[in-house]
Amino acid sequence: MKEEVRLMKGNEAIAHAAIRYGVDGYFGYPITPQSEILETLEAEMPWETTGMVVLQAESEVAAINMVYAGAACGKAVMTSSSSPGVSLKQEGISYIAAGELPALIVNVMRGGPGLGTIHPSQADYFQATKGGGHGDYHLIVLAPSTVQEMADFVTLGFDLAFKYRTPAMILADGIVGQMMEKVVLPPARPRRTDEEIARQCPWAITGRPATRKPNVITTLELDTAQMERNNERYQRTYHVIEQNEVRYEKFMTEDADYLIVAFGSMARICQKSIEEAREQGIKIGLIRPITLWPFPYQAIKELSDKVKGILVVELNAGQMIEDVRLAVEGNLPVHHFGRLGGIVPNPQEVLEAFNNKFPDAKK
Repeated sequence: MKEEVRLMKGNEAIAHAAIRYGVDGYFGYPITPQSEILETLEAEMPWETTGMVVLQAESEVAAINMVYAGAACGKAVMTSSSSPGVSLKQEGISYIAAGELPALIVNVMRGGPGLGTIHPSQADYFQATKGGGHGDYHLIVLAPSTVQEMADFVTLGFDLAFKYRTPAMILADGIVGQMMEKVVLPPARPRRTDEEIARQCPWAITGRPATRKPNVITTLELDTAQMERNNERYQRTYHVIEQNEVRYEKFMTEDADYLIVAFGSMARICQKSIEEAREQGIKIGLIRPITLWPFPYQAIKELSDKVKGILVVELNAGQMIEDVRLAVEGNLPVHHFGRLGGIVPNPQEVLEAFNNKFPDAKK
């Protein structure tokens, strides 16, 4: 398959990018607003072209444990769901992290808590970035704002997952999953052979010469001293990730007097708000965290030294604002604006909220 330009939904882009990446297996369960990922994979039938396994599991719990097993074998495996479905996967995600296994998890967020609404939200920020399951672990969390990034982050997510032997998550909101845009699909990669897996993933329990005993992947450790050493090893990996994998985007920050911090679809809406503000003589800039973990603390800290205040815009009651405040260290006012229940603000509403929080900005 050659590189090509297509018009498609964000969810569809993830499915096509997964096939082209050479993913070995997808295990999922339908839930709005991410069901097109599974539906597209079923329609494309990659098992006939690339050998990719596509399986609708009997539940979200079953799906994540299938990912756990596939990852233990050194395979490139993934799952996708939406907010309450990802909640059900949390124990399995914690096991995958503790097993130091690469995997890709996609969460196309909907409103909650509980069953909530099928409309878009960004209220799973805590769940994704703070380790929604039990124990001291992190996921690499990528937050796309375009359909193109939905496709690109499949490759990036898997590459980072295998580089650091840790699960990665694409944390998209329902807007990005459902909207249609032009996307350049990546060229196809061949699936790895068992010999390549044995060479690239020496920890894997399959793809090994018959003369060697298979590895045992387990997260159970009854020796407390060894369990502490395990956790210290995890933390060393996370530290390396924090030092090397922070990603973010700046927009009109060079001369900004104020700053907006937003991710995903809200960053796109805020760009228009900023353009309208500048027409009124208010100099606002935007920083968009691309990696929600590791979070761009230093980049926000450096910008905070040059501005008078920050507005954090999210589709939730205030979650990322906690990390922004940690970055700023109390040196200037940080306010929040968000809508709940699946309501998406327009650029004028964001600008109005900014003016209410910073009434002196117009002077």
